[in-house]
Amino acid sequence: MLHPPPAWAHLPFFTTTSPGIAAALETETRQILPPEDLIFAALDACAPDDTRVVILGQDPYPTPGHAHGLSFSVEPDVRPLPRSLSNIFKELQDDLDASPSDGDLRFWARQGVLLLNTALTVPAGNAGGHAKLGWSTLTRQVLAELDKSPRAFILWGKHAQGFADTLTSAEHLILRSPHPSPLSARRGFFGSRPFSKVNDWLKARGETQINWTTQ
Repeated sequence: MLHPPPAWAHLPFFTTTSPGIAAALETETRQILPPEDLIFAALDACAPDDTRVVILGQDPYPTPGHAHGLSFSVEPDVRPLPRSLSNIFKELQDDLDASPSDGDLRFWARQGVLLLNTALTVPAGNAGGHAKLGWSTLTRQVLAELDKSPRAFILWGKHAQGFADTLTSAEHLILRSPHPSPLSARRGFFGSRPFSKVNDWLKARGETQINWTTQ
């Protein structure tokens, strides 16, 4: 049974699509990541009115013990860091001269950074294994909800950028670059400076900047 986050429960997904996903998950014989109580952790952490920045990922880490419901984030004891997250921290270091002490990004979420994956579950060891379950319907409905007010969106890679058509307001900051994956990071992710660009945009709007580095 998938229990919708209260602040997002009004989205049609939770009555039209979620039951089918829940039924599919019940028949899944493989271990499902993240644990059931963390599937909606990103949405639980950021209500619509509290969301100021969106970082769109693809699906949870398929390694048991890594995924905890927020895109790119891992539990604080995970070493070594997943390679995409390691590259994110390298860019943070170049952009802001600092990076967090571990891979737990929940402190970003507490500041209104929605770390949303486009699929919220994955079978252990099978990256992308739940990409076609229907989770993308939720992604589009979340983005449509957030399209109502100016926000910053960080879209890394073609997969995330494929959802950009949901964003219609000219007042948004939309940052596009290659994915931080080792396969593409050197094609334009490194040097893209998304963190300072978001903070410059927030500052220009008179809003509090994001503390990206100090947990």
